[in-house]
Amino acid sequence: MTTDLDPLLTVERLRVSFPGKGWRAPRTEVLKGVDLHIRAGETLGLVGESGSGKTTIGRAVLGLVPVDSGGITFDGRPIEHAGRAERRALSREIQVVFQDPYSSLNPSRTVGDTLCEPLLAQGMKGSRARDRVVGLLDQVRLPKDTAARLPREFSGGQRQRVAIARALALGPRLVVCDEPVSALDLTTQATVLDLLLDIQQQTGVSYLFVSHDLSVVRRMSHRVAVIHHGDIVETGDAATVTTRPRHPYTKTLLLSAPVADVDEQRRRREQRTSLTRVAAG
Repeated sequence: MTTDLDPLLTVERLRVSFPGKGWRAPRTEVLKGVDLHIRAGETLGLVGESGSGKTTIGRAVLGLVPVDSGGITFDGRPIEHAGRAERRALSREIQVVFQDPYSSLNPSRTVGDTLCEPLLAQGMKGSRARDRVVGLLDQVRLPKDTAARLPREFSGGQRQRVAIARALALGPRLVVCDEPVSALDLTTQATVLDLLLDIQQQTGVSYLFVSHDLSVVRRMSHRVAVIHHGDIVETGDAATVTTRPRHPYTKTLLLSAPVADVDEQRRRREQRTSLTRVAAG
């Protein structure tokens, strides 16, 4: 059992590769020895461009991709090669919220059935599970009658709240948030982010928050890790990394963030172009 000072999750020298395309094609190394940790009640923002390997880290933690080498430790237990039975037990403590709230929900099942499923699978009685569903819907600020409706009857933001409720059903200690607001409009993004922050304050849950957006990561995270081509290139306090980055790649990400001021946007574009040329040369 971890103490308050020990990391809840530790990833050490993690390497993951995928088969190449075509016969005899060499494997493609996606993660090249990644190290990171998350403490209880903490959010680690993991930021990088598409293809950087950030989602693969989350999937490795969840046991959805095989690990070539390195270790993943949760609450002092190695889990990088956990079997099916152990993964089922771990689902009480590690959950996930995916990017697309509609594809992650069964369109033919009511919200109530979707939320009851993990509770019943863990042996909870039906009446108690239904009571738990009412509490979950209240926790994510959805009305009670949501349980009797289908996912298609809701907006994207409401569906993502249902997905969050499902992730919280078993009272996990860690939730992997894989681009949870990137498919939502800006107003809805803000609402969902505020909800996640409130839930963390109420429950003490930890988040591995995966995103390509530094502004979102700044809002959500205590610490930030920046990943580029399968390597962590910068880690530190969220305010520092997202406003005064050291690594050229992090600076490029920061300059890529859109701003309302046209002149400032032009200045950022010129700086980004200059940094890219320096990195290439």
